[in-house]
Amino acid sequence: METPLPLNALELDALTELVNIGVSGAATGLREMVGQEIILSVPKVELLARESAVAILRQSEAARLVAVHQVFEGDITGRAMLIFPEAKSLEIVRAVAGSELSLEDIMDLEHEALAETGNIILNGCLATIANMLERSLKMSLPEILRGDAAQFFNLPPPPESGDLVLFVYINFAVQNRDVKGYIAMLMDMPSLAALKVLLVEFIERTAGGLSSDADT
Repeated sequence: METPLPLNALELDALTELVNIGVSGAATGLREMVGQEIILSVPKVELLARESAVAILRQSEAARLVAVHQVFEGDITGRAMLIFPEAKSLEIVRAVAGSELSLEDIMDLEHEALAETGNIILNGCLATIANMLERSLKMSLPEILRGDAAQFFNLPPPPESGDLVLFVYINFAVQNRDVKGYIAMLMDMPSLAALKVLLVEFIERTAGGLSSDADT
């Protein structure tokens, strides 16, 4: 039975490789900001229906969540989010702003530190992916959301509701501050179709003209 997903296995593997390179590059930017070692797991990339993405977050992260989100526009259009448990948000702020600050100072800096962290990771990741696909993307300023998974995956367009979520699982630690995070990219079907074309071109460039014919 043929899969209904718009990306075949080879294209998803290529996308995973691009995400891995993009996240590694973003980690370098974050390391420069915090002045501490950043340890990242190898990303796991899946293409899911929104309802499935919501279910995964609800199952693994029952508590409230924090998300930094940005809209991206170009050959592909959508919304990128860095999501992590709200309980871990102050750990990220401590890493960015410094452990010597008082709790009151950390609370005051929380919004700015989270926005900057999200901006570095999302912008760095997407910019690297776009460059390797030989395209460019325009990113909006980062915004902070608090709530649950259903709220995050049902924001106003872009993209339209009911579309697929490109879901990236990643663990990252900042000098023993273990934070499990997720990167989600919401795209509509036209953008996913455009992404498929760009991935095929990328595969052809990197594999000497070999590409998958799994869809033919």
